[in-house]
Amino acid sequence: MTKNYRIGLIVPSSNTTMETEIPAMLNARGNEEETFTFHSSRMRMLHVTKEELTKMDLESDRCAVELSDARCDAIAYACLVAIMSQGSGYHCLSESRLSSIAKENGTDISVISSAGALVEGIYTLGAKKVSIITPYMKPLTKMVVDYIEESEIEVLDSISLEVADNLEVGRLNPLNLLEIVKDLDVSQADAVVLSACVQMPSLPAIQKVEDRIGLPVLSASTATVYQILKSLDLKASVPNAGKLLSGAY
Repeated sequence: MTKNYRIGLIVPSSNTTMETEIPAMLNARGNEEETFTFHSSRMRMLHVTKEELTKMDLESDRCAVELSDARCDAIAYACLVAIMSQGSGYHCLSESRLSSIAKENGTDISVISSAGALVEGIYTLGAKKVSIITPYMKPLTKMVVDYIEESEIEVLDSISLEVADNLEVGRLNPLNLLEIVKDLDVSQADAVVLSACVQMPSLPAIQKVEDRIGLPVLSASTATVYQILKSLDLKASVPNAGKLLSGAY
């Protein structure tokens, strides 16, 4: 018997990538015994600045209520930098608060955040040192680097593409990452975060870069899918999406 899973996404209003990459990965599993439907609630945000991110994050409570109304089987807060810009460990507070809100509204599940998922994904790979690529302006990239390092993971190198308009971030060509990553120092890294942003497309490049550099490659999106699958007690396996989703973990 086929089981359908309802996946809820809390996304910035200008985000176009998570609702593309997460369905692509889950539907690529090709398991005839499962289907997925996707349901989004949006928080207003156009420009990736700390001020807009802080204001946007206040709307996440409303989004958790709306998605719990739909009795979703998993809910993911799909904006990494909105969490990381709020300070060390904020993903734990956010996930706990949103999970409580969903539970009070009749949906007893743990809400996932892309920020927490990325940190946990790096832990899962056993990586202690990473190099990362972000689309952010350099001050926001520094916040992300600091957040990751406060989670006891060393960031050896980072590249900031410095695109402030969130719509423009979503229009970046993911295959450009095959060239961009050549400028990233990965010589001492245990893993590479090809996109430390849920809005910067990277899925078509993940496996290609991993095969080329011989290191595990993940993104905010692949880490979020890993946590979604784990929360549903499903094998974390997606073809051509990097080692984290190879089914080995």
